[in-house]
Amino acid sequence: MAIKLTKNEQKVQKDRLKQYQRYLPTLQLKKQQLQSVIMRVNDELERKEAERVKMIGDLDDWVAVFAENSIFPDDRKIEHLVQPDTVITRKENIAGVTVPTFEALTFKDISYNVDDYPLWVDTALIKLREIARLDALASTLRKQAELLEKELRSTSQRVNLFEKVKIPEAKENIRVIGVFLGDQQTAAVVRGKISKKKLTEAAK
Repeated sequence: MAIKLTKNEQKVQKDRLKQYQRYLPTLQLKKQQLQSVIMRVNDELERKEAERVKMIGDLDDWVAVFAENSIFPDDRKIEHLVQPDTVITRKENIAGVTVPTFEALTFKDISYNVDDYPLWVDTALIKLREIARLDALASTLRKQAELLEKELRSTSQRVNLFEKVKIPEAKENIRVIGVFLGDQQTAAVVRGKISKKKLTEAAK
């Protein structure tokens, strides 16, 4: 983009440079914060997914009793007794980004006749609810990471724009204008000396 080679434009460019240099550290700090938070969220997600895998693995101990589930009528299989209803989240501001934070998972209130099921069903339902809760928590953490990573990409682009384009561009514009104005001043001095010399010679 062509710039005006004037003192006014030089001041505009200097003001812009100050603004960019003042704003850049804030952007860099935000970028670092986002990177740190994303790492923490991903670590938490990894822990919860490992916890879920372990809990499912623990169900292997129940394989024998769960086999009984296959003999129940379809409408009385235990998976019908655990039906997630609502994932409750609250909004939280993390590093300037509004993200959902997991609060709880509610389940549909399904009543059943205890006489229709063996004793292990109550314990199995608790385990299945906990696995469902971990699923919902992991899903919320993934959403957090997704939103934070999107903001990180945007912030990184701004940092690069300031560092690699805007600040060097403003510095170069200031340099070019300075050289031009310096040349103009030198030319004016030379012209002045020539005029003075001609006047002096004419006066003789």
